[in-house]
Amino acid sequence: MYCCLRPFLYICIHNMNRMIKKTIFIVVIAQIIFFNEGFSQNIFLRMDSLLSLRYARGNIDTAYVKRPDTKWTITARTKTSGTRIEAEGIDHGSHFKSEMRSDYKTTFCLGVSYLGVTLSAAINPAKLMGKYNDYEFSLKSYGRRFGFDLVYQDANSFNGWHKHDGMTQLDLPDGILSVKMLNLNAFYILNSRRFSYPAAFSQNYIQKRSAGSLLMAFSAQGQHAFLDYTQDLHLKMTNIGIGVGYGYNYVPSKSWLLHISALPTFIFYSHTSMKFRGSNVPLRYNFPETIITGRGAVIRQWKNKFVGLTMVYNFTNIGKEHSLAIHNIKWQAQLIFGMRLRKR
Repeated sequence: MYCCLRPFLYICIHNMNRMIKKTIFIVVIAQIIFFNEGFSQNIFLRMDSLLSLRYARGNIDTAYVKRPDTKWTITARTKTSGTRIEAEGIDHGSHFKSEMRSDYKTTFCLGVSYLGVTLSAAINPAKLMGKYNDYEFSLKSYGRRFGFDLVYQDANSFNGWHKHDGMTQLDLPDGILSVKMLNLNAFYILNSRRFSYPAAFSQNYIQKRSAGSLLMAFSAQGQHAFLDYTQDLHLKMTNIGIGVGYGYNYVPSKSWLLHISALPTFIFYSHTSMKFRGSNVPLRYNFPETIITGRGAVIRQWKNKFVGLTMVYNFTNIGKEHSLAIHNIKWQAQLIFGMRLRKR
């Protein structure tokens, strides 16, 4: 019996020895880092130095733009977003128009930033209580030269109305329309030395004087919609556009910042297919088809505090009203309150 168990015992003892050695090694390293005060201080000081160097680095005109004088920034945000889809055209010689809106999404977010490195967490109370069943994911980055907004939505909470000329308006109930949508808008700032997008939207820069800039823009959109009502409708769209926009930061006083920007892009690639009542409906490209992204912000700062309101609006126009036009509107608004702590 012992002979049979001997190989198994040998393997167990060998693995235990390896685990003990690893444990001792981890404990020794932890003791060096956490109990050797000089060693741990050197590591943290080195990290702080590298972050400070990265934070201060950048080719900016300090008469117009500067970094905050503090290391820490704590920011609370309340975000609300919504989606609207419109269809308008001619059906058998009669004009019609439809509009569908999704449920609003509201989230509360708390973020902590140290020298430009941010950690944040968000909650959606309606989602936690089971009152919001759609899914939405957004990723945003506003850098000194380059930035983007990426939003993915999977929603089936749409409701709205449909109207034909000469007929009464028909209310459309919840749940008949499901939409999967991906929106991307990216931009490059030509006058990044004097104009700052982050000053308006992420508050890790401060705009000291009024300035504007031309913006190179890129937009892309993908959408898959399914309408399950008296007749099924399937719609798939892929659109890519490029363009030039303009942004302006107006600083009326030391405490205020007003931002407005528009990035129109003209679609150069479009692939759209629609099937209605089991038949394919041709949707041809009609110039100019556009994706327009607008942004606005009002920021008030005093001492080490700031409050603000920001808005991002995305509009897509496909087709023509004399046959069939589809408009997609995606918007997001957020209230901001923040504090800057501990001077560098």
